[in-house]
Amino acid sequence: MSGGTPKGKNSGARGRRMADKARGPRREPIVRTAEPDGAADIGVEARIAAGILLNAALERRNGLDEAMALSELKSLPGPDRAFARAVAMAALRRLGEIDAILNRRLQKSPPEAVRTILRVSLAQTLVLETPAFAAVSTAVKLAERDAKTRPYKALVNAVLRGIEREGPGLTTAESNLPDWIAARWKQTYGEATLAAIALAARDEPPTDLSLKPGEDAQALADAIEGTVLPGGTVRTGVRGDVGAWPGYETGGWWVQDAAAAIPARLLAPRAGETALDMCAAPGGKTLQLAASGATVVALDRSEPRLRRLRQNLERTGLSAEIVVTPGEDWDDPRTFDAVLLDAPCTATGTLRRNPEVLRATKPAEVAKLADVQHRLLDAAAERVAPGGRLVYCVCSLEREEGETQVIAFLRRNTAFRTAAADPAAVGAPAEALTPEGWLRILPSMWAESGSLDGFFIARLERVPT
Repeated sequence: MSGGTPKGKNSGARGRRMADKARGPRREPIVRTAEPDGAADIGVEARIAAGILLNAALERRNGLDEAMALSELKSLPGPDRAFARAVAMAALRRLGEIDAILNRRLQKSPPEAVRTILRVSLAQTLVLETPAFAAVSTAVKLAERDAKTRPYKALVNAVLRGIEREGPGLTTAESNLPDWIAARWKQTYGEATLAAIALAARDEPPTDLSLKPGEDAQALADAIEGTVLPGGTVRTGVRGDVGAWPGYETGGWWVQDAAAAIPARLLAPRAGETALDMCAAPGGKTLQLAASGATVVALDRSEPRLRRLRQNLERTGLSAEIVVTPGEDWDDPRTFDAVLLDAPCTATGTLRRNPEVLRATKPAEVAKLADVQHRLLDAAAERVAPGGRLVYCVCSLEREEGETQVIAFLRRNTAFRTAAADPAAVGAPAEALTPEGWLRILPSMWAESGSLDGFFIARLERVPT
């Protein structure tokens, strides 16, 4: 199939959006974030939970997922939990725009608890399209509940009513990016690409599925109102419990972003070969390697993060040897025909699915993680048999974690050389190919069909001796 832009029949429902000057000074439709049925009837407790999730995500990396296990969240009914998470994610994706709208209405900054109430309310009305009467009414009730916010309930009501009456005004997608990240990406990719990445990050992404060999991709796409992307990934905008979708119980597929499926395709293990996945969790790439027929070893330092891989191996009927250890510390003499290193990184390329990474990542982390990647790449090289191949990838948009790493690696390891990628053969956007033969995938690519995660991917070959 062609590596060009895929066009699917399910481009998403359209609703009201905040205007963006990148597309002209007018109000435009926005792909709506999924909202549970009956959201207008969901009450104050769910909105309190949304604020907890939002603040947890802003305070620390993985904070949102950790907060989902708190008693305030676990005690909520399922639809309320889903609503709380949808609101928090909508607020994270549009935080810069929401704050800009609020700042126009606020003469001085209110206490953080009051700002949280306002953020949660605007995420509902401007992004999720919750009826204003429900969002504003519960926002005032939230303010009334706490002695610290009670004096501000009239302010909350006035600000929200004013925005609903007069409209939010113009905003820019770039304002949702931290200043230091926006500056880096503008310098690296240019102003137009920065704007396109910011637009791609505003909306909830579709769900992508990787299929086992022999599964009928078109039949699955038809069953879930989806489309087949280049490379064979099935993409759908349908929401809900994926466990109820056709083929889940029989193990025919697993959830995996279209870009995340490309590194294993580029590695191209074959039946009878040996393959090593050095940083395996959560395991989508390990499943791809195992589905190829290769004998697979999966390493990861985190036993908890490997649980999903163990479950998916059982569900799909695939097999891999799982070893819980840091990749650079593995005490084993084996070498492999194919080695995949999806290295720990800032994960800034996953901003569509994980908008909180932009707030959690700090400038110093780029250099810190680059040192980890350096050590892992050298450890991975030692595992590649003569004539074998190594694929290095990161879901980061930072050059220090991608291109710079491979340039330095090739200088240190003269036994390796680049094997140029063929985007069409691996289901990658054609424009992702770099002059060096690597792949630099940006979230702004394939925008018409829902975009994809940002990745850097390079295939290296060890010269036979």
